[in-house]
Amino acid sequence: MTQVRVLAFGVLKDRLGAESFPITLPERATVADLLSQLGESRPDIVLKGIAVSVNAEYATASHRLLNGDEVGLLPPVSGGTAAAEPVRVALVRDPIDAEVLVSSAKAGADGAVVVFDGIVRDNSRGRTTLYLDYEAYEEMAAKQMNELAREAEARFGVRHVTVIHRLGRLGIGETSVLIVVASAHRAQAFDACRWLIDTLKKTVPIWKKEIFADGAVWADGEPFPAELHVEAPDAH
Repeated sequence: MTQVRVLAFGVLKDRLGAESFPITLPERATVADLLSQLGESRPDIVLKGIAVSVNAEYATASHRLLNGDEVGLLPPVSGGTAAAEPVRVALVRDPIDAEVLVSSAKAGADGAVVVFDGIVRDNSRGRTTLYLDYEAYEEMAAKQMNELAREAEARFGVRHVTVIHRLGRLGIGETSVLIVVASAHRAQAFDACRWLIDTLKKTVPIWKKEIFADGAVWADGEPFPAELHVEAPDAH
């Protein structure tokens, strides 16, 4: 038999009633087998549209599981440690000082600095927002953010990338995510910044819970790219 530890995030953690739990599977079981077994034991849980990680790496349905593997169940994301310059990436719990980070990104060779400053607004879905709670699969999120930053640097030819995401409880007007791109040319900086926030929102395992005056709800995430979808087999 193979025993793995399942980690549930965002709305799946609430629905399963646990953040982590062990599952015992037959030898040579795959991710698809795990989802099938979980679906049979909890038919009330919708597993469509999720992604799955194994040991903090995205995995396909056919990925074979080994004893001791850590399997993450990742609902669509709501939108670490610092990497070496020129890329700076971090998950933080303290307020993000955008002014300091933007200033530190600038260099004499730059002709443009483009900034995306995502802030908490006071309303959503026609309801008054009190605050937001962000959580992440931190090891995986930090790794994914670093890979995105490096890819942006190579893809768009920019000199510097900063990606900082806040976790925990955020009040109205606070920065949840800051992206700073510095480049010799503005077109590359704009393109890299937009690509980074759009891709981060779809692939980095960070979830947002919105707390309103009359209740709370996990924010609907953007669908994962098709290549990351892992579906449970239909129960018979």
